[in-house]
Amino acid sequence: MQALALHTETRVATHEKLNALVDAFIRAQDVKPSSRATYKRMLSRFMEWFSSNGSQDPTRETILAYKASLEEKKLSPLTLSGYLVAVRKFFEWTEGSKLYPNIARGVKGSKRSKGFRKDPLTIAQIRELLGSVDRSTLEGKRDFALLNLLVRTGLRTVEAVRADLGDVRQEGGEAVLWVQGKGRDSKDEFVLLTPDTLKPIREYLTERGAVEDSSPLFASQSDRNKDERLSTRTLSRIAKETLKGIGLNSGRLTAHSLRHTAITLSLQAGATIQEAQALGRHANINTTLIYAHNINRIAHAPERKIEELLRVG
Repeated sequence: MQALALHTETRVATHEKLNALVDAFIRAQDVKPSSRATYKRMLSRFMEWFSSNGSQDPTRETILAYKASLEEKKLSPLTLSGYLVAVRKFFEWTEGSKLYPNIARGVKGSKRSKGFRKDPLTIAQIRELLGSVDRSTLEGKRDFALLNLLVRTGLRTVEAVRADLGDVRQEGGEAVLWVQGKGRDSKDEFVLLTPDTLKPIREYLTERGAVEDSSPLFASQSDRNKDERLSTRTLSRIAKETLKGIGLNSGRLTAHSLRHTAITLSLQAGATIQEAQALGRHANINTTLIYAHNINRIAHAPERKIEELLRVG
């Protein structure tokens, strides 16, 4: 019994030490509060697993066992890799601070697929989608303006919900919308608002009535949070329900599909890789090249040559 009590006390002390190190690691990160919260959430999951397994000092085998436990839960490759990245960064920091060796060095995440997790829409599907929105109501005008904006500019959902009325401005005699991109701290990029993009926004704002420049560009119409900023979840729901309404009920067709659609259409219409990269605000041009590869692969598909050969034979 005495040996068991000593073992328990040692294990508790180890967990308390690691929890204290996690807190110190998070405080030491020069990142946004939201990123700190993400690190906290992901490392809390590791600490809960570590505690439940009755381990004492973690080793490389501990990290590999944790990875195996995540794989058993059938998490997406992106989610699983995110949890492992947090663990790797934590132990990199502990080693750099001379507090604990980096036992997670070289532990790899899951391989991500080369393609995209969401599909683009065809031109016919876009027309049907937008044509299905009832624009006789304020909510309908908002939804049409929003979906139309996404499919014509390639905005991410978070960029759309962050937009304020005052972000619609003039640059070089053209209407633009300044956006705060993914991982950015300010609105330092813009998308062009063509006449067919801007007109539905103006129609929606006219019916909505006078609002301040600091007001959200797209506001809720529900009784519970009327005139407050839409959430990304609400935007995603609007897109998903509209897609379902025209019979497109697939897990690969979501609000993010509208972004893929815009970038794909830009390349099909003759935009250069660099122009499409600017539209998508891709930090890495290789992301844009995936779109170009897919378009080129279909346009020059050798399967058609095989069919022609078999047809002649």
